[in-house]
Amino acid sequence: MPDSIVNEIHAPLISKHLQLHFLETLALTLDPTFKIHEALSPLEIPLLDQKHHSVDFTVFNEFVRSALIRDDPLGGRGVAADMEIQLDRLIREIMLGIWVFPDTSARKYCFEFPTIKGGKYLVRSTYYYGGFDGRKEPPVFDQIVQGTKWGIVNTTEDYAKGLGSYYEIVLLSMSKILSVCLARNKQTTSSPFISALEVEYLDDSIYNSTDFSNYALIALARHSFGTEGTIIGFPDDQFNRFWQPFKDQNTVAESRSPVISSDFWNFPPKKAFTTGITTSRGKTLNIQWPPMSLPSTKYYIALYFQDSRAPSSHSWRVFTISVNGKLFYQDLNVTTKGVTVYASGWPLSGQTEIVFIPTDVTAVGPIVNAGEIFQILPLSGRTLTRDVMIMEDLARTFDNPPSDWSGDPCLPRENSWTGVTCSQEKMARVIALNLTNMGISGSLPSSIGNLTALTHLWLGENKLSGSIPDLSMLKDLQTLHLDNNQLQGSIPKSLGQLRVLHEMVSPGNHLSS
Repeated sequence: MPDSIVNEIHAPLISKHLQLHFLETLALTLDPTFKIHEALSPLEIPLLDQKHHSVDFTVFNEFVRSALIRDDPLGGRGVAADMEIQLDRLIREIMLGIWVFPDTSARKYCFEFPTIKGGKYLVRSTYYYGGFDGRKEPPVFDQIVQGTKWGIVNTTEDYAKGLGSYYEIVLLSMSKILSVCLARNKQTTSSPFISALEVEYLDDSIYNSTDFSNYALIALARHSFGTEGTIIGFPDDQFNRFWQPFKDQNTVAESRSPVISSDFWNFPPKKAFTTGITTSRGKTLNIQWPPMSLPSTKYYIALYFQDSRAPSSHSWRVFTISVNGKLFYQDLNVTTKGVTVYASGWPLSGQTEIVFIPTDVTAVGPIVNAGEIFQILPLSGRTLTRDVMIMEDLARTFDNPPSDWSGDPCLPRENSWTGVTCSQEKMARVIALNLTNMGISGSLPSSIGNLTALTHLWLGENKLSGSIPDLSMLKDLQTLHLDNNQLQGSIPKSLGQLRVLHEMVSPGNHLSS
């Protein structure tokens, strides 16, 4: 997956609107003094709305139209410093505050959002470094969504130009909780950080040619053609998608005919059709889009069209579309009502040229108004839902579980929870727990007896209290270490019926046989 294709965010001070652009160079110089919060534990977003969430790490108040974060979710354990700069309010809210994750022992740092199971969501993460750690370059790290590595956050080039960056992905929520995590990798030299995180519910029909049970879509470009200046977002786009302005050497056409968003596949905002790029009668329209080199893989491409002339019996254009010399659509008829053309699984590599070839019968040249392109990301499998629920129950029952016990307990495999070992199957299972000498207190919930793939359970040298729960269902359990805790009661006789259990260590408790 790409580590260099990111969206850049900046704002000319002459503008009153938030500007988000791809691969442009206009710089914004920011005072490096931020409102910085050190995150010491996982962040769980309050259940306020299962469809719209926005976490603004500068101020915890209403942002755009999304869910509210009214207080510091870490209970005052963050540290803050004010930043004084004259900027648009949206810029201040998105870019002038960050959460920093300094805990080097954690395998990942997760945010958890309540969602509708099976619902389709757009997730957008925003980053502006600001020199919070006194270094010249921002750290490089991974971002993870629902146990799948989404990509590498590398904002070095953007930050050198005074730019921030954002990333987007579209996916199904596989449960009632959607987790978004950051994680260190071999390139990480400082603490991972994040400026903003948004989760938007999408209509079921959007991008529905994609098999979202096995794939997600990483947004690489979303443009309104023929425009300059501000982006198109909410409320023009009901799903708060960002449509960047895109203008090249081609002629700009302004629309004289309104459109209805719901008439189009994927519901593009009608504002995206106010302009388009075109050419004169009989001439081929060529565009280099998206404006970056792409890695060799498969993509979802959607193009949006409308005849810009006033409605009449002659308001139509017919042309053929090719992408890098391959036929994309033959004899497309574009009217004032508009049309969407898309392809899923289209192979691309390097630079992309889209060519629109008019037919002889068309009185005007081809036109295109907007476009989207996504990289198709295979999902990395899942953890058995029952095991996830049991591990979450264990995390709630322990008074002080490891700081990275949130998100998927098994995935990605290099970022499983501390002390947790999982199987290598596509449907991962928890097969071992080693929490020896981690200072854990609390009790053992009865649900731990349903981790039926467990082979090793090591909980020694902690401060666990209460009784040993029924473990008779753990037929594959080979070793059990409970030594030097504060457990009470009798040792369950059922342990003697576990045929492969060959080692049990339990001294240093208040147990009777």
